[in-house]
Amino acid sequence: MIKLLHVEDDADIREIAELALGLSGEFEITQCESGEDALNFVKDFTPDVILLDMMMPGLTGTETLEQMRKMPHLEKVPAIFMTARAQAAELEELRQTGAADVIAKPFDPMSLADQIKAVLET
Repeated sequence: MIKLLHVEDDADIREIAELALGLSGEFEITQCESGEDALNFVKDFTPDVILLDMMMPGLTGTETLEQMRKMPHLEKVPAIFMTARAQAAELEELRQTGAADVIAKPFDPMSLADQIKAVLET
């Protein structure tokens, strides 16, 4: 099982992602609704991959990832951003922050598991 941490403030998107990834049968999904919640949760948890919303109240996705990277057990965990702001310059900026990939919103629920697995295979 792939341990996935999904950080997303929108309850509908969390539900869609959970359903989509649950169908694959390959993911153990943990969801947090804010960067702050995620940072508290990962003190005692090491996911195989992190799926982060970019724009959230409080800490943004990049701020959350910056804080996670300071934790030795999370330094190398692949992080994938999900964002509605998928312009070329923004995508490059996210990759420079250490993102393994960027998934544009709205995302295709049917291909979400494959997109995440592709990152893990590289």
